[in-house]
Amino acid sequence: MKTNKKSLMNFLIPSIIGIIIFMIPVKFDGEWTIIVKIFADFIAKTIGDYLPALCTIIITISFVMSVLASFNVKFIKENKLLDQTFSVTPVWLVLRILGFIVVWMVVLKGKLNLGPFFDMIVADESATFILNDLLTSLVIIFVIASMLLPLLLDFGLLEFIGAIFTKIMRPVFLIPGRAAVDCITSWIGDGTLGVMLTANQYESGYYSAKEAAIISTNFSAVSITFSLIVLSQVDMVDYFGVYYLLVCLVGIVCAIIVPRIPPLSLKKDDYVVESNHSNEDLSENYSSSVQYGLNLAIKRAESHKGIGEFLKNGIENAFGMWFSVMPIVMIIGTASLVLANNTQVFEILGKPFLPLLNFLKVPESLAASKTMIVGFSDMFTPSIIAASTIQSQMTKFIVATISVTQLIYLSEVGGLILASSIPVNLFELFVIFIERTIISLLIVAPIAHLLFM
Repeated sequence: MKTNKKSLMNFLIPSIIGIIIFMIPVKFDGEWTIIVKIFADFIAKTIGDYLPALCTIIITISFVMSVLASFNVKFIKENKLLDQTFSVTPVWLVLRILGFIVVWMVVLKGKLNLGPFFDMIVADESATFILNDLLTSLVIIFVIASMLLPLLLDFGLLEFIGAIFTKIMRPVFLIPGRAAVDCITSWIGDGTLGVMLTANQYESGYYSAKEAAIISTNFSAVSITFSLIVLSQVDMVDYFGVYYLLVCLVGIVCAIIVPRIPPLSLKKDDYVVESNHSNEDLSENYSSSVQYGLNLAIKRAESHKGIGEFLKNGIENAFGMWFSVMPIVMIIGTASLVLANNTQVFEILGKPFLPLLNFLKVPESLAASKTMIVGFSDMFTPSIIAASTIQSQMTKFIVATISVTQLIYLSEVGGLILASSIPVNLFELFVIFIERTIISLLIVAPIAHLLFM
């Protein structure tokens, strides 16, 4: 196979820039992070005071346009981007309306008297946290990631990685080799980036419904930074080395087992765009998977139409993420945290874990059981509860580890999956969450006994 220098550079230069931005850890202000996160933090510091207002405007526009689209307003229906973004099913329309209501409850806090139920939502500070802390972070990440993710997606890197890693990823995890980029991006960077990347690949026809579901629910991992924050909440940062190795081990085991059992095993290998998924078998014309991958990568880079397409795709992706995802995260994240903070729902749901916790001889098993399900609402909540209600160092370590390996929490990653086109519903997410929790417990508890003998 012959390749000219220009074609090779078309593949290498954007791909290397993408790898540096999204996948290479760098030390900045004394902490390990990635360059895209540095960009996001800089923007947040520069315009941080205006971000809650921006998020409120985005959710309000989403509400207004979605309601108009439900009446088949002409200017929306005739514009492909507007139609795709705002023409939604009745369920998603209701969620966008609720997201609009909740965000304005926060904005008008103290100025309206809407009754005890609404007072509970606002006084609880859950909605305020979602708006002022979570959405203000996501609104920036969505733009930066949407504009820069094409460096990973559109210039052949996934084709090259896919050809090399297919022999590992397909038999072990039941996903294509190109998914290795999703996994690394999530693990080193941020799980939300992984969900965005996976949804993009599914919508473009590179992943089947089953593959997208597997990748988003098993590889949209919590970043190293967030893992450290969780551990610091239980004041056990000195255990970070063994803690993170254990998180990685459990993540790999879950990624092997969970795709092979329902509901993921029942997903169909249907494609949104049938023509785009690539043949993973090595052609007879190539002597190695590296040579084959290089050829696929160069073909992909040569098919790119230049800076105009790059900017157009980035803007469309950002537009979709802003107006489709943010209202959903607002309502689902708020509802989950309100339930966790004001009801016994998660405490009751956690009781079935008591026999398993007792069998594994976990100290303070009753207190630990209350943290098992609450992680479905938010990743930080279990360790916050553990820090205030649990005395045992071993149990705190177990809770902190499992809250990260559970992976699917509705205030962010779970909400993004539900708001995306990835074919996984709320019930399926909950079942997968339970499966990951049980597998995690069976691995983490025995190792914790050895660590805290």
